[in-house]
Amino acid sequence: MNRASGWVSLAAFIGCVPAANWLIAHFGTVCVPDGPCLIPVWPGILAPSGVLLAGLSFVLRDLVQEALGVFWAIAAVLIGGLIAAFIASPVLAVASVTAFLFAETVDLLVFSGLRRRGLVLASVTSSVIGLLLDSLIFVQIAFGGSAYIVGQSIGKAWMILAALPLLIAIQRARGGAADRRSHVRS
Repeated sequence: MNRASGWVSLAAFIGCVPAANWLIAHFGTVCVPDGPCLIPVWPGILAPSGVLLAGLSFVLRDLVQEALGVFWAIAAVLIGGLIAAFIASPVLAVASVTAFLFAETVDLLVFSGLRRRGLVLASVTSSVIGLLLDSLIFVQIAFGGSAYIVGQSIGKAWMILAALPLLIAIQRARGGAADRRSHVRS
């Protein structure tokens, strides 16, 4: 992965949270009055529509760290959180920023710890841990309960699975899982 791809990943990552908040308020197969717009993520299971972009954000942050280093990954988390704070409704902003900053920071730490074992392993593991934390925190704060936690987790997992072919291609281009060089810059 080259630096130009890293900058594209950075811009996409920063845009994920505000775009996810917009989706929650405006797009879904069902929109709950004074609540989120929902989409189906599994038969009989709905989730706030922002899960599509929220799930993708974990992989994008990993790609930013891979191409640009830890500094830019941390900067992207902070910038994304700041933008989210100004775009969404107050409750959604607090939920988004809190969940985003906590889950993405944990994602960064897990990814950093596992990176030498391969990009795919590091990104998928850190993203799954991040998505679970993000779902627990966001749903509790934004909607005052646990009604959407399962749907949130499933929806985000679909996006991580969708990104898997890209992660595999990047890892193969770098020499496969046996690539033990540290691509994580500080």
